[in-house]
Amino acid sequence: MWNVVGFSCKSGFSGRRITFTFIPVSEKTILKLQLPTDPLWVKNVVESNIEELLTDHAFCEQKAASNAITLIVQNPNLSDLVQEMALLVQEEMDHFKRVHDIILARGFILGKERKDDYVNELRKFIISGGSRAEQLVDRLLFSAMIEARSCERFKVLSENINDPELSAFYYELMISEATHYTTFIRLAKKYANGVDVEKRWKQYLEFEAVVIQNYGKGETIHG
Repeated sequence: MWNVVGFSCKSGFSGRRITFTFIPVSEKTILKLQLPTDPLWVKNVVESNIEELLTDHAFCEQKAASNAITLIVQNPNLSDLVQEMALLVQEEMDHFKRVHDIILARGFILGKERKDDYVNELRKFIISGGSRAEQLVDRLLFSAMIEARSCERFKVLSENINDPELSAFYYELMISEATHYTTFIRLAKKYANGVDVEKRWKQYLEFEAVVIQNYGKGETIHG
């Protein structure tokens, strides 16, 4: 159970302080992920290569920002979506910088972009063709799925990593990812236009449960 009642953060871009309020939630009732990450992933894989984890994480934040920008470019007529994605881009790039700051503080360098096989497998599930509403809903649910798994991974990291700085950092980002997840789900329902979002989300959860079985062995956020 996550006993999260509130969270406040300051945007590195605008300087504005944004406060989110939450009720207690759990992975099972909110994220609905079918296969949890084994905590031994942290002890047996991650802790032996923190530099690789941080580099991969930084690029995950950059890709999340790029995904939000793509949604803006593809849907400029949906003003509410554009506004929310613009804020999301700011937050994701602020997270990118914070991860990079940690990388530099520890004497590491960012390194080259890492391929995210997990995300690439999920992308194959996005429908091709269909109505504009179906395509948008699928892109939003694809985004929600990544945020949900990232949230779950950050929770596992925060609870199991033997590094106080990173434990606190990943706890904070766990809350942030949960907010992103709910944002994408809410937008999918808002712009559904007859699409059965709950049914399609269940299909995404089932597909992800199969995909994630191949991961949990690498020192990356989704690996």
